[in-house]
Amino acid sequence: MTDWVFWFSGLAAGIVRVFVCLIFIFRFLSVKKPGGKSVFAVLFGSVLISAVVYAAGMPELYRIILEMVLAVACAWRLQGADVRMSMFISIFYEIAVWFWQFLIAAWLGAAFHSHSFLDSKTGGGQTVIWLLHIILAVLAGCFLKSITITGKEAFRFAFFIALAGFFAVVTLSEQKALVISDDTLRMWTVQSVVLMMAVLVFYMNRQYEVEKQLAKLKAEQEELLERDYTNLNRIYAANAKLFHDLHNHIGILHQMLLHGKTEEAMRYLNELQTPVQKMADMVWTGDETLDYLINRKAAAAEEYGIVYQVEVEFPRHTNLRSADLCAILGNLLDNALEAAKQVQKPNQRFIRLTIRRINQMLVIKTENSFAVMPIVKDNALQTSKDKNGLHGWGLKSARAAAEKYDGMVQTSYTDCVFRAVATLSYQGISIE
Repeated sequence: MTDWVFWFSGLAAGIVRVFVCLIFIFRFLSVKKPGGKSVFAVLFGSVLISAVVYAAGMPELYRIILEMVLAVACAWRLQGADVRMSMFISIFYEIAVWFWQFLIAAWLGAAFHSHSFLDSKTGGGQTVIWLLHIILAVLAGCFLKSITITGKEAFRFAFFIALAGFFAVVTLSEQKALVISDDTLRMWTVQSVVLMMAVLVFYMNRQYEVEKQLAKLKAEQEELLERDYTNLNRIYAANAKLFHDLHNHIGILHQMLLHGKTEEAMRYLNELQTPVQKMADMVWTGDETLDYLINRKAAAAEEYGIVYQVEVEFPRHTNLRSADLCAILGNLLDNALEAAKQVQKPNQRFIRLTIRRINQMLVIKTENSFAVMPIVKDNALQTSKDKNGLHGWGLKSARAAAEKYDGMVQTSYTDCVFRAVATLSYQGISIE
């Protein structure tokens, strides 16, 4: 009867360990949240592992290995996590669990002067196991419910736990109430150092991935600017040429009217009207990048029959870089165009762009119609360009650029209007 009690206890503890591991993978790797399929897979897999380990009389090491395989398989198949990084997290997670189980047992044994806490087949040992797993469940619940935990906060939490374990095992060697062999203490001290190094390596890897993604986004922005620079110069050259030749045009018209050639003067004015009207219809902010983006998207909107409204109040001589403005405004307008052109009724297609400065804050807001409700998973918009072209992808680039200026990009939507608002803090620069 006792063996069955221990078997069920091991099974329940294994279920908690594997599911908590999936939650940590979800939070640290920013993948899908474990759902109903994950719960079923963990339950079925844990029962199978416990049955095999019990029937074959395997040591606990085999249970640990099989649990890591189960966690990695579930994370890969059901959460879309990278196999290599999932394996990295699951391995050191299992090491940390067993490390802290030893620490709790050792310190309780020292407090009560009893070795029974170190033996999982006793009541004291089972108390240690379930005290640890209750703590794991509480931490996992906090990680699962919270939507404000960032990557840096998760790293600080993991490193604090590893550092606390290191100090706990070092101070354990100084106590005299419970006799623990030097080899055991040395082994767990090494494990605590390995855990701290693992947290640092994981954080460095994630930082490298983020920097690589930002470098890719920056390269794309620079490529966009380089590709469009010729067209941008052509527009400004046409504008400069028009005003440069203005006194010549006025002189010709003066001579025509002076000699009574009214009809010829009218024809000449009609010839000038087209380029002048074209230039007058364009938006001029004083920033070449913004001018080109706004007017190019206006032409694209006209092509798709989208009503395009612009209100711009842009500050001159600021520290806002053209490449960052291109990343923010370009991606917001691209998303708006992709969504608005999917609307079936032409009279319901619209894009409204508003750029305002409020003290030392620049606000860029886009509003547009859309055909299909945006996809939201884990409190984040998901891209769906392969299906209906709604928002999601370019927001990563826009947010990365906005964060350089202590800013952010926020999105919201109603039944028929999607809204994206970017806020940037800027500083004026003197031009001498």
